Amino acid sequence: MSARIIDGKATAAAVRQRVAAQTAELARQGVVPGLAAVLAGDDPASAVYVAGKERDCEAVGMRSLGARLPSDTSQEALLAEIDRLNADPQVSGIIVQLPLPDHLDAVEAQERTAPAKDVDGLHPVNAGRLLRGDPFLVPATPLGCQLLLDEHGIPTAGAHVVIIGRSQLVGRPLAMLLSLKRGGANATVTMCHTGTRDVGVHTRQADIVVVATGVPHTLTADMVKPGATVLDVGINRRDGGGLFGDADYDAVAEVAGAITPVPGGVGPMTRAMLLHNTLLAARTQMGGGK
Repeated sequence: MSARIIDGKATAAAVRQRVAAQTAELARQGVVPGLAAVLAGDDPASAVYVAGKERDCEAVGMRSLGARLPSDTSQEALLAEIDRLNADPQVSGIIVQLPLPDHLDAVEAQERTAPAKDVDGLHPVNAGRLLRGDPFLVPATPLGCQLLLDEHGIPTAGAHVVIIGRSQLVGRPLAMLLSLKRGGANATVTMCHTGTRDVGVHTRQADIVVVATGVPHTLTADMVKPGATVLDVGINRRDGGGLFGDADYDAVAEVAGAITPVPGGVGPMTRAMLLHNTLLAARTQMGGGK
């Protein structure tokens, strides 16, 4: 058996097309959504990520309103820049690109971002809303994972989902999102992490496995129930170039019923759902809600 490929590129393209159409409709009403990416320092990978997000914005008709700060920026200057963006009516969404230089406090920066513009979904207000079952702005990667499952006809209601990894960007919010009755996910979720004694005991019972550890070969073929769905969120770089995920892809694909490739799976969805969140934030700000 060879697993069906869950094509994140195609699904992300469809999301971008929908966002572009809805952005054009907002523009006809005099509102152009704008995304501001705050980049402090000169980390090359961060610069590439931000440039990609800016291109994505322009491709769907949104404004890209990036803010560049030098490596020696003070915490006070960083917070002042966030305050400026919070007050700017042209800015619908704000992201603070991580990692920040070591002397800067990322948590304080996230908490300073206005919840209504927090398109990363990391502000305590947005995290709390997700926890209580009233989600507004949800981190883009979990949102993309849920949409991949929905768009590819993989049922979650009543399914057993095992998530490997408990980060605030993926594992924790995805566990909350998939367990919610509202929105139709309604799954039973188990979260595994570095303190889990035998991860395979849990994953072999799972209908859906999500692996998000940043560690190659976290998920091997013997850990997967035949026919299960595998979403690989990991991104690792080969010595000779190229990317691969956290699952032992070739072997796992022989057991799983469906699997996301790396690249071309969850990664494109993360970028697409950031645009979705920016559009949602712009609409909400128009109406004065949330």
